[in-house]
Amino acid sequence: MMNRRMILIRIGQMLILESILLLLPLIVSLIYQEWSSLTAFAETMGITAVLGILTILLIKPHSQVIYAREGFAIVSAAWILLSLFGALPFFISGEIPNYIDAVFETVSGFTTTGATILTDVEKMSHGMLFWRSFTHWIGGMGVLVLIMAIVPTDSGRSIHIMRAEMAGPVIGKLVPKLKDTAKILYILYLVLTVLQAILLLLGGMPLFDSAVHALGTAGTGGFGIKADSIASYSPYLQWVIIVFMYLFSLNFNLYYLLILRKFVSVVKNTELWVYTAIVFISSAFITYNIFPVYGNFHDSFRHAMFQVLSISSTSGFSSADFNTWPTLSKAILFLLMFMGGCAGSTAGGLKMSRVMLLSKTVRRDIGHLLHPRSVSAVKFEGKTVDNNTIQSVSAYFVLYIFLNACTFFILSFEPFDMETNLSAAVSCVNNVGPGFSVVGPMGSYEGYSDFSTVVLTVAMLFGRLEIYPLLLALSPRSWFTRSNIHRRRPA
Repeated sequence: MMNRRMILIRIGQMLILESILLLLPLIVSLIYQEWSSLTAFAETMGITAVLGILTILLIKPHSQVIYAREGFAIVSAAWILLSLFGALPFFISGEIPNYIDAVFETVSGFTTTGATILTDVEKMSHGMLFWRSFTHWIGGMGVLVLIMAIVPTDSGRSIHIMRAEMAGPVIGKLVPKLKDTAKILYILYLVLTVLQAILLLLGGMPLFDSAVHALGTAGTGGFGIKADSIASYSPYLQWVIIVFMYLFSLNFNLYYLLILRKFVSVVKNTELWVYTAIVFISSAFITYNIFPVYGNFHDSFRHAMFQVLSISSTSGFSSADFNTWPTLSKAILFLLMFMGGCAGSTAGGLKMSRVMLLSKTVRRDIGHLLHPRSVSAVKFEGKTVDNNTIQSVSAYFVLYIFLNACTFFILSFEPFDMETNLSAAVSCVNNVGPGFSVVGPMGSYEGYSDFSTVVLTVAMLFGRLEIYPLLLALSPRSWFTRSNIHRRRPA
């Protein structure tokens, strides 16, 4: 049976951590003397802390073993509850009076989507603006990975949590101990975030703006604090964000390899070069296409590179209203919504590694049709990929397309054009943020009904957790069926 008590213990730890993390936006509210938001954060901190402490004190697990299905259940339940409680400050303060909208905004933050229901973001208090961007940073690497980094755990038994929460088809350890892996990931994450904030400050961006934009870029989320997102900032500041959107869309394992001076392994990383090539080729096409709009190469290339990386990294910032761009440019950006960044990054989407594996599989199958007696293997990063991994990626792709299609179908009942509903569905499933037409970079999701807002909220969660954890956690068989796996030694 499912180890429910251990699941509750992990959720209790998550609630306590959330109450601690809420201290930062509370301090921001105190600095700016925003008493209503300060009260909202204080009340939410009290609620989450009490519930978390009571859960840990009152529940004593018979066993601390965590198998795959416990890992999926922990991650799914934690993310849902994290969002439900994380929405309380918006709702209690009255800055987002509709709780469903508040949950949408919070889920959009934690899943690093960046879609918003706000029509005038500049009216938000500093504390709430900070909390919105901070949810990106928390959700980018994963709150449960953060728990593993700071709370004593059995690393071998926690690998299922990391696999369920971290993005990409394969998750492994950087070092033998999983706790140390989590620490390394978060240290790299923090260092890059601070470095970006410093570079933004050097470019003349105010301290508060630098902090929230660094947090949003690190999590590849894209919540802005101005109505025009990044458009009103200087070209230098836009280039800094361009560089870091690229850096945060790469596999974090590469940075660890650089620290170890394993430069050859980084240079030979195929996913890195394929992703980089797609970014530059896409930028070149868009630069050519929008050149008549801006009239000079620098502005055209800067806006093209910014939006290509914003969409491919699923950051969702905007330096221009690409709704007004020619059809070719919009088509390229729409296709990039599906691709996403590299595996092991904070980016959303299908992931570059899956795209590569799928294309290699198709090429192998075509070769087999032409030469039925030939035997060829699919290779990725110099290693032969086993059939189980190929089947898993193929099955995920089918579910992924089905999720996009179902979300789009449900949204089609709304009184919006096809471009709006299709881009909204794809954007939320892939955790991108902005879409086209009504939900474009200068628009919002405010016009959708409560029902559609809930649908989009669920779609963002499915996209961030990559379908399987949430799907298995919602299955009654996961909770009530005995499995032989409990007789095996934990992985």
